[in-house]
Amino acid sequence: MTLLDDTDTELDDAGVPAVAEPDRTDRRRPLRRPSRSGWITGAIGGLAAFVYLWDLDRVGYANSYYTAAVKSATVSWKAFFFGSIDPGNFITVDKPPAALWLQALSGRIFGFSTWSMLVPEALCGVATVLLLHHMVRKWAGDTSAHLAALALTFTPVAVLMFRYNNPDAFLTFLCVAAAAALWKAVESSRTRWLVLSGALVGLAFQTKMLQAFLILPAFIAVYLWAGTPRLRTRIAQLVAALLSLIVSAGWWVAIVALWPAATRPYIGSTSDNSILSLVFGYNGLNRIFGGSSGNGGPGGGGPGGGGNTSVGFGGASGIGRMFNVANGGQISWLLPLAGAGLLAGLWLTRRHRRTSLGRAGWVLWGGWAVVSLVVFSLSSGIFHQYYTVQVAPAVAALAGAGAVALHRLGRRNRWLRGLLPAVVIVSAAWAVVLLARDGSYDSWLRPVIMVGAAFAAMGLWLGAELRHKPMELAAAALAAVVLLAGPIAYTVTSIRHPASGSIVAAGPGSTGGGPAGFGAGGGMGGGSAVDRTLISYLESHQGSATYLVAGFGSGSTESLIIATGKPVMTIGGFSGSDPAPTLAQFRAMVRSGAVRYVLIGGQGGGPGGGGFGGGPGGNGAASSISAWVTAHGTTVNYGGTGSTLYDVSAAA
Repeated sequence: MTLLDDTDTELDDAGVPAVAEPDRTDRRRPLRRPSRSGWITGAIGGLAAFVYLWDLDRVGYANSYYTAAVKSATVSWKAFFFGSIDPGNFITVDKPPAALWLQALSGRIFGFSTWSMLVPEALCGVATVLLLHHMVRKWAGDTSAHLAALALTFTPVAVLMFRYNNPDAFLTFLCVAAAAALWKAVESSRTRWLVLSGALVGLAFQTKMLQAFLILPAFIAVYLWAGTPRLRTRIAQLVAALLSLIVSAGWWVAIVALWPAATRPYIGSTSDNSILSLVFGYNGLNRIFGGSSGNGGPGGGGPGGGGNTSVGFGGASGIGRMFNVANGGQISWLLPLAGAGLLAGLWLTRRHRRTSLGRAGWVLWGGWAVVSLVVFSLSSGIFHQYYTVQVAPAVAALAGAGAVALHRLGRRNRWLRGLLPAVVIVSAAWAVVLLARDGSYDSWLRPVIMVGAAFAAMGLWLGAELRHKPMELAAAALAAVVLLAGPIAYTVTSIRHPASGSIVAAGPGSTGGGPAGFGAGGGMGGGSAVDRTLISYLESHQGSATYLVAGFGSGSTESLIIATGKPVMTIGGFSGSDPAPTLAQFRAMVRSGAVRYVLIGGQGGGPGGGGFGGGPGGNGAASSISAWVTAHGTTVNYGGTGSTLYDVSAAA
């Protein structure tokens, strides 16, 4: 099937030309040589692998907060299970550990390195592209699938996250895999596929908690609406899927909740050491409604903690958030096409029977996109640009299938023939707006896009009027190139000047440094080199102490953990603002000999320079510990500068 095919002209029950119905049968076809479409699919997969794997070493340790946890998980199985930031299991990171498990297993097999940590993320990206292609092909045909897969491959926020070690890459893969299992259930009516879908959503929960559930409204609506069994059976099947989700999502949470607090690490980014607070508070309702979380976290509003804000790093909340300066270049390039395509697809399938797979696809991807975009836009709590990678597959699917739907709509109604050309012009104009936000960024590209869009729109309209398929094909290819030109520019920028740290974005707004422009990034970020003099001193003087050193916030400890793989106490968690430990607990550890050295001031930094830190955060526990250390500790001349090292052993 090509963009110009109009062979699905059979009439539905109402006598209206219907969109071709995807095949529900589950045939076992013999192996055969790849078709032309198969070769194109393979080429797109290879392109995605190139984009996500090329020069991956340049990313370094990316978000070194999570990198420290991965390194710890390769050293300690207890740290592996809990997601501790250091092998001593003092405190966990602010997310459940499923994504860390994937990276740490790779590190245990191949040895800890940038590649062993990041390649699993990149492969998740390739698998996501191919899974999306498979789903869209079954639903809307070859051309829609090719366009959707290309759109996802070059979505800037997807390129960023599939080359990074944040949990969002694994989350996105699991969501698409769950959608594929759901689609199989809709096709076959078999409960086992729904159960698998629920289990995958549960695993996504163990990757980023409640954010994983943004796809559930669309999933439930699709099966209730388009499933072939009786309503009572469909509900029972969904209940089975819900039970599968609860078990998959809840087993780790239940173990952590029941585990004696004295023998497990403190739950980072909570004020009460409760995993339920992390689920429903910091990583849950606080993200949507705001409110104090008691910490800053890697997704927090800023150093010092308590950073929930309606502005944050993703811009002010509101219906236009996805189009603002912070988020527009990450996800919104094809939103005009995706929105128009969704409306066209729903219109074309408006008279289809209830179980129509053609309409089910629009409900699935449209529901996924609308719910996610609305929640992201209106959330008044912590929000960052890279969260939007979760909606990228839905936007890509709607854009790819939507382009074909708009074409079909014009072929069937002459008065709507100009709709697709108009959407191409609008999408190109929006791309120019996004590129113009940084006046020095590839200024030559903006007029090229508009001129190309004008020729493409004219060719699409004339080709449809004259029924000249070669002209339409050439115009469609030009339109695809034009609309992907901006995202491709951002992709090249992100690869050549990779971002680093906790707050990252694709394109010229990245934290990779360098001038703005094609193949360049700019903005805050980066990190200092690890202090080898400090490490050498600590390792030679640690003695019988449990912890190599204690520091305030992950910015002062993560590079030491990565470099040594030894227990390093991160007082207060990511930003130094968690109440762990209390002053009394810290003094007890000093008396027992578990802690001898404390680092205050400066920033440990390290490859990728993760979070904030170097000094105590804005809570009473860390401040009181810092005051006690400076009052009772002895300054150590370890031969380096930038941080002050105290020996507190005499204070015991």
